[in-house]
Amino acid sequence: MRIDLISAVPDLLMSPLQTSIIKRAQSKSKVEIYIHDLRDYAFNKHKQIDDKPFGGGPGMLLKPEPFFELIEKLILERKYDEIIFSTPGGKIFNQKIANKLSLKNNIIIIAGHYKGIDDRVRERFATLELSIGNFVLSGGELPALVIVDAIVRLIPGVLNDSESALNDSFMDGNYIEAPNYTRPSEYKGLKVPEVLLSGNEKLINDWKTEQSKVLTEKWKNINSSE
Repeated sequence: MRIDLISAVPDLLMSPLQTSIIKRAQSKSKVEIYIHDLRDYAFNKHKQIDDKPFGGGPGMLLKPEPFFELIEKLILERKYDEIIFSTPGGKIFNQKIANKLSLKNNIIIIAGHYKGIDDRVRERFATLELSIGNFVLSGGELPALVIVDAIVRLIPGVLNDSESALNDSFMDGNYIEAPNYTRPSEYKGLKVPEVLLSGNEKLINDWKTEQSKVLTEKWKNINSSE
């Protein structure tokens, strides 16, 4: 898989992509991640990539020219399965979408910043618009990283057995994973449920299923009450 990230503030993307599971995925050649600095495609000598919006209003908008220059260059070099635009108006990102995206070969993710992006960029290029929730951030870099992390960990061979994603929350629909415990079996008066220490696989699986149902119902109630 190849992922191209486009940003006006690429430094925000650097560190998370060079650590932990994402770093390992790249070292195993499971994914190639390229960060593109929008300023490298600015047209004037001042490397200007933003301007005031037509019609007035506060804030600055990212100009269309650098995006067109870069994206047109990329799509001439290879075919992209999705060009993702991270935006508050997009579909809420979830595990089902992450699963589908993990099967793609080439993806571009456009990260907005400042007041946003000239809408002609979205109109011309975006094939999928995603949001990570109903709140506003300073830019699209954090949503882009969330999407990348959720996708990359699903690529076969990225996680080892102890990190397997198969039993994670939301992997099999809207279900929350049962609680997990490790040694010591008692700490500061807090004990691990006896069933997990029993060695009885059936009882353990039944307990995990029941706990998952309880936590899922609690999650649904919390989110429906907002």
